[in-house]
Amino acid sequence: MTTADTVVTDGRARRARKPERSERARDEARLGWLLAGPAFVVMIAVTVYPILQAFFDSLYSYRLTAPADREFVGGQNYAVVLTDPVWWGAFGVTTLITVVTVLVELVLGFALALVMHRAIKSVRTMLRTVILVPYGIITVVSAFAWFYAFDINSGFVNHWFDWVPGVDPDLNWFAHQGTSLFVICMSEIWKTTPFISLLLLAGLAQVPTELEEAAQVDGATWWQRMQRVVLPNMRAAIMVAVLFRALDAFRIFDNVFIMTNGANGTDVLSLVAYRTSIGRLEIGMGSAISVLLFLCVILICFVAIKLFKVDLASARGEK
Repeated sequence: MTTADTVVTDGRARRARKPERSERARDEARLGWLLAGPAFVVMIAVTVYPILQAFFDSLYSYRLTAPADREFVGGQNYAVVLTDPVWWGAFGVTTLITVVTVLVELVLGFALALVMHRAIKSVRTMLRTVILVPYGIITVVSAFAWFYAFDINSGFVNHWFDWVPGVDPDLNWFAHQGTSLFVICMSEIWKTTPFISLLLLAGLAQVPTELEEAAQVDGATWWQRMQRVVLPNMRAAIMVAVLFRALDAFRIFDNVFIMTNGANGTDVLSLVAYRTSIGRLEIGMGSAISVLLFLCVILICFVAIKLFKVDLASARGEK
């Protein structure tokens, strides 16, 4: 047998050994498409046109106050944006807010999920309702509440926490970048941690109790059970929580707009796009910023999916 024949034979053998999806996995995939298909079609119908229109406008030098002066410039708007320090400064602040809030919310959300999961039935419903209260508040209302709480004139934080080092009645939280970002991140964490906890609670409900009990009988510590039993079986829920929250955090707008309006180095990408398109009426440049923001969101999705590598069929032990 020649070398070429050997390679061909090995390739056929590998293809023959390739595991096929189980009937259950195919049925679940089919059901998923049937359930999500109508919503997916509607979302495509109402989002494809605005995205294409934004990309089209980004190729033109176009101000709403002078529509007759519309001129095709190709990728010049993108070149201007990507060489502008304002864009990169807002990109850095947006990334910082996203990373900090998602990590803190993931830890706090997991802790809350454990509490709700272990709580006795008599208080479980009340506990879940109380935890969900911050998430039910409109973002604008929440942002104003946090702004007035930390405001130097009307706020109560400086007086209540003047015993904390660095906090005094004359501290202006919104006069510096660090303290401003601290308040913005805290408001985001307070409002959206319940959302993360609900997603992780659903993941905890999928962890087989017999595996935890077997690990405990074998002498595994609490941390070992978390690391080797609970967290691996929650990978899908964790991926969904991180993905949804990261996408939402990267598009932050309300809190920054209300608290600082981008002052003192707190500009974020959504605010830059808003100020360019609505404030200065530069539709072409604002569309370019919006398209770049959209590409960043797509990149976050790609990285999250590749990082977690969730395969529900494999997680159940199916092929």
